[in-house]
Amino acid sequence: MLRSVYPLSKSGSSLLTAGLLLVLSTTSAAQQNGMPRSERHESRHEIDQLEEDWREASLKGNIAAMDALLADDYMAITAAGTLLSKDQTLANLRKGTIHFASLELSDRKVRFYGRTAVVTSIAKVDGVTPEGDLSGSYRYTRVYVRDPQGKWKIVSFEASRIREPDDKK
Repeated sequence: MLRSVYPLSKSGSSLLTAGLLLVLSTTSAAQQNGMPRSERHESRHEIDQLEEDWREASLKGNIAAMDALLADDYMAITAAGTLLSKDQTLANLRKGTIHFASLELSDRKVRFYGRTAVVTSIAKVDGVTPEGDLSGSYRYTRVYVRDPQGKWKIVSFEASRIREPDDKK
């Protein structure tokens, strides 16, 4: 019969359990992030630049830049609940039915899940769309996925108007 040279006391067992839980939680967190810290840092800078590229393309109606940013299966859900595909989004830009006088972004948070980045932010907007006046503040979520060529593409967007306490709408 084999016996341990160092039998675990009750407190030793608790320390071992706590240590194992720490290792497991650290491993789980690393797997959840899906990429090493240095790659996450670099990817964060890429996403920040893409968010700025999207803002500039939206303000200037730059169809070529927007086309490069959006995945072929892109789907947007506007604050009014309307669905827009990539083709519809580009057509609206082409026709000039979407026009932004100003677009300020703040409170950006970027989270990574493997080859996916989820961006949440606040957009203060002055503009119009086919649905009418767009001016106001919005919270939005934009989802990027790294394609097989290693480029980040926007696959989803959803916006919700931030209501002021005295808003009746």
